[in-house]
Amino acid sequence: MPRDGRHEGPVAERVAALNARYRHHSATAVLEHALKDDDLGQVALVSSFGAESVVLLHLVSVIAPETPVLFIDTRMLFQETLDYQRDLAEKLNLCDIRTIRANPTRVSFEDPDGTLHQFNTDACCNVRKVEPLERALAPFDGWITGRKRFQNADREALQFFENEGDHRIKVNPLAHWGREDIEEYMVENRLPRHPLVAKGYPSIGCAPCTSPVKPGEDPRAGRWRGQAKTECGIHFIDGKAVRTPRETAA
Repeated sequence: MPRDGRHEGPVAERVAALNARYRHHSATAVLEHALKDDDLGQVALVSSFGAESVVLLHLVSVIAPETPVLFIDTRMLFQETLDYQRDLAEKLNLCDIRTIRANPTRVSFEDPDGTLHQFNTDACCNVRKVEPLERALAPFDGWITGRKRFQNADREALQFFENEGDHRIKVNPLAHWGREDIEEYMVENRLPRHPLVAKGYPSIGCAPCTSPVKPGEDPRAGRWRGQAKTECGIHFIDGKAVRTPRETAA
């Protein structure tokens, strides 16, 4: 049953309808319509304010600046990220940025000395990112992400809309964009870059678990370097990364 009583039918059916409806639309059109489509409901944008975040934040600021923006502060972020978040919030005139943090009691219990990331990165991400975000998303029918197909193998068949556990819809307006599209949009709109990008960080997470990337490496090679881990967990369902079947039609 939808939270506001407007939606009918299972989430999977609504996702299928949305993907069919917006299949050939541009990222801007998907985002603009999604923010107003009754099949989607009430949505928030979740942003890390990382290397490419400014593109989606700018699009939202132009289309619907009152959209809630959820920013997860793990208290392990680079100072540059915190400064960048404040600068962008002011520059883009976003009206409703909500900083999300972990429950201090949970952190004290799970990570009393701040070293959990050294021996169990999944547990650290869970307490500092996954749990706080799940609480913050509770009032919403869907959320907007900046994920793109080119980022890694788990995302190569990403669609505009995803079913998240049959209870919420995930929207990926930039799913089909390539690196060149991101770069072109930033240049054309004179958007400020995250200061760490120039220092070799094309993908930016928490400071202890993010390292510079060498030329030729995968852009996300600096995330949890040396581990099999490729995602923090906020895009998992039942502990597994969601893989969307390849589309069979153009």
